[in-house]
Amino acid sequence: MCNVCGCGDSRIEGHSHEHSHDHSHDDHHHHEHPHQHNDHHHAGTDAPQSVVIHHHYHHQGDVHHHVHYTLPADTMLQQATYGHHHEHETNHAHHDDNHHMHHQPERLNSGDLHYGKGEAEVHVAGVSQRQLLTLEMDILGNNNQLAAHNREHFIENQQLVLNLVSSPGSGKTTLLTETLMELKDRCACAVIEGDQQTSNDADRIRATSVPAIQVNTGKGCHLDAQMIHDAYHQLAINKPGFLFIENVGNLVCPASFDLGEASKVAILSVTEGEDKPLKYPNMFAAADLMIINKIDLLPYVDVDIDDCVANARKVNPEIQVIKLSAKTGEGMDAWLNWLTENRQQL
Repeated sequence: MCNVCGCGDSRIEGHSHEHSHDHSHDDHHHHEHPHQHNDHHHAGTDAPQSVVIHHHYHHQGDVHHHVHYTLPADTMLQQATYGHHHEHETNHAHHDDNHHMHHQPERLNSGDLHYGKGEAEVHVAGVSQRQLLTLEMDILGNNNQLAAHNREHFIENQQLVLNLVSSPGSGKTTLLTETLMELKDRCACAVIEGDQQTSNDADRIRATSVPAIQVNTGKGCHLDAQMIHDAYHQLAINKPGFLFIENVGNLVCPASFDLGEASKVAILSVTEGEDKPLKYPNMFAAADLMIINKIDLLPYVDVDIDDCVANARKVNPEIQVIKLSAKTGEGMDAWLNWLTENRQQL
């Protein structure tokens, strides 16, 4: 879960799975405004949480999501109190609430601070570890239910669905366009593109004649299962083949969100250094495959590929590794064979 930004949805009021799914959003702006106000309370902690989700359907079926996540009212009050905390020598007891709200980092001998050692493994100013865990359970629990529903569709339609994740600039879209040019005449392919803004990447995919839907997340830093559900039904694909999900460029938040995919594929360019798997371990632990991209640049960068692979396997001993260059084509056969073999296992 992305506790820091709070993006993601807890529950969508009025969302039904009765699957008439005509989804005929013909015109430029179709608006859905489900406003959710959770009416359940977690004992002794949270007031209702407010989530507002707006879906805007634009030309070519692209989906633009706005997600507004509001912290519980008592949390906001405690945050304001924390921000104006004053020490008094008298017996005015402010200590309890503020002590529990302020998560103390681990202080290392070097003086470095580690805020990821609490129960929630994250720090948000003014929000207790207990509240963060509650939010995480709510958000991920609902997301995972919808991811399981997405997975049922994918399995029924015999589609290998892959979640491509990486830092910005790793070469995901170039790798994807080159992959589609090899695959599109062999079997059905489709793409869901995730970015904060623009349809630039989806336009590049559509130029290959492969159908694509752009999902703009606004301030959101990852795709979630609801976004994939909406985009999938916009695509209206039911032929066996491949569905590629190109996630927002981010090696943190997408690691926690199941979209219903068969595998996460982490793409790492040689320009990023060999220590990326250690710096962002959750993503490489969640991935089945690591692609080391842009190997044509190896003569020009100071990086040890063997160290990179070793670091990834410290985090995830089972991770598979393919080294390639989407630009020159070197190593692409290994990637295409991996795709074919995994699709045959459906």
